[in-house]
Amino acid sequence: MKLFLQVFVILALSYGVVLGDEYRDVTTISLKKDEQKKILVKYGDITKLFKFSWTLYQNGGLVIHRSYDRIVAQNILYLREKNRTFRLELRPRGAGHFNPAYMLVKFKEFKYETGEAVFELFLFDKDTEVSVKHLKNS
Repeated sequence: MKLFLQVFVILALSYGVVLGDEYRDVTTISLKKDEQKKILVKYGDITKLFKFSWTLYQNGGLVIHRSYDRIVAQNILYLREKNRTFRLELRPRGAGHFNPAYMLVKFKEFKYETGEAVFELFLFDKDTEVSVKHLKNS
């Protein structure tokens, strides 16, 4: 019975590692109110700019403004389990691209002392076709 439990625990812990997404890059950034993060995305001959910032943190919700490829959107992210992230597909789906590259932006914490929101940016690019360059915040 003890051996069975040990094998079960090992399999359960390795399940997430084996079947989890393979993130190529993980970056942590901090932004103050209305400070804008700019990320240059390149694939093939195409260059696009991803911009996001936050404007309000109230009742545990952080209001995010973002734009990418002429699409402007707004999200409200929370520190609890649900609505903590948003996903941004970096290149369009098409023939041979069933799992397109994407970036996952996760609201990690809010620092009350400095008034900064901390984010983690996860880059998923299985085919390594996308390059990302973090530009200076403005």
